[in-house]
Amino acid sequence: MPEAAVSPALNEDEAALATPIVKCLVRLIRAQESYGSWEGKSDATLADFIVTGEQRRAIPIIGDPDPDVLWRLDMFYTAVGLTIEERSGLMTPPMIEMKPMGASDDCFSRPGGCSLCRDIHRFGFETFRKLAEAGTKLVDDATASH
Repeated sequence: MPEAAVSPALNEDEAALATPIVKCLVRLIRAQESYGSWEGKSDATLADFIVTGEQRRAIPIIGDPDPDVLWRLDMFYTAVGLTIEERSGLMTPPMIEMKPMGASDDCFSRPGGCSLCRDIHRFGFETFRKLAEAGTKLVDDATASH
């Protein structure tokens, strides 16, 4: 029986899920999950972090970021910090504190804050590969010797 062809996107997803940053993100989410909803599920359940261009355009710019978006933002940057710590041995907790109520007003008080809020509303990545690349770049930049 001939082997079925594996799509390049599937191989790309598997490679991304094997990166240290994504493995750390999965561990973090599984550690915080207390209802058993992740039990028996694959790591590809990180689909909440995938936001396609079409989904991104459907998200309104005006209003407070959705609590789920703030959770994804927190989980991603906490995983980046933990991966930096694993690589360098230095503790690097994220310095982000966003609240659903009033977050938009706070963003407009700084230059460039307008695009920051727009990006927060749409936080996510097109693919697992882009998620892994973004996290890996942050970790590489933070641990590079200067």
